[in-house]
Amino acid sequence: MIPAWVFLATSMALVGSYVGLSKALVAVFPVFLLAGLRFGIAAVAMAGWLRRPADETPLDRADKGWLFLGSFLGNFGFSICMLLGVQATSALSAGVVMALIPAAVALLSALWLHERVSPRILLAIVCAGAGIALLAWARGGEGGGSLLGHLLLLGAVFCEAAYVVVGKRLGTKLGPRRISALINLWGLALMAPLALWQGWGFEWSSVRVQDAALLVFYALAASVVSVWLWMRGLQGYPANKAGVFAVLIPVASAGVGILFLGEHAGLIHLAALGLALLGIVLATRR
Repeated sequence: MIPAWVFLATSMALVGSYVGLSKALVAVFPVFLLAGLRFGIAAVAMAGWLRRPADETPLDRADKGWLFLGSFLGNFGFSICMLLGVQATSALSAGVVMALIPAAVALLSALWLHERVSPRILLAIVCAGAGIALLAWARGGEGGGSLLGHLLLLGAVFCEAAYVVVGKRLGTKLGPRRISALINLWGLALMAPLALWQGWGFEWSSVRVQDAALLVFYALAASVVSVWLWMRGLQGYPANKAGVFAVLIPVASAGVGILFLGEHAGLIHLAALGLALLGIVLATRR
């Protein structure tokens, strides 16, 4: 039997990878069209997950509201903020900012689920904030969009944190596959008008085979595989300790940026990455 931590670790490594690779995709597809294609491909792949099992409790109005909120923030909002943020910064920067997710989850859990926020969580936020500030300073001479890009990535962090908190709330009623499929379907419905608008005048002939293959990987990794792996891992691992695996997000994203996208990591970038990793340790240590 595969240990639960393997599912969690693989999920976070995939998240870091597709965050990094999205830098290459936004150079080919407009942001809204890219997000719409992601949800559309994933909806086809997860069509068989929509059926409600006979032993599953029907959702009440409050649960449906939480489901919509999770999709609006965790799919629709996250996709827009993350893709626009990566477009204006770098894969390495995106990975470092995403390291704030465990601390953001703790904050939203305190607000929505009334869980306690410890001083260690606050210190983790300070570390992550210092890392983001270092990145913004390091890229200050590269263009005026840098600050906005990092703010968008920060918005993506809290959108993803909202998704995690909603998943924790709904996980007692829905299986991981059905949660993934329903939230993705809402994401497709919300993104479709913007995607159709951008897709109307898009030059489809400019898309290469390798671009299409990367798009399919991105869609399946982001909307299907990583989500299912995470939900599956949470079934056999304490939720309050699972956040430690987010350490793989900045590592994988930085690796993709350096190895495949030709990005350069200087001392300031390494310091920011170190602060991000320290923030994760502080946010998830028990």
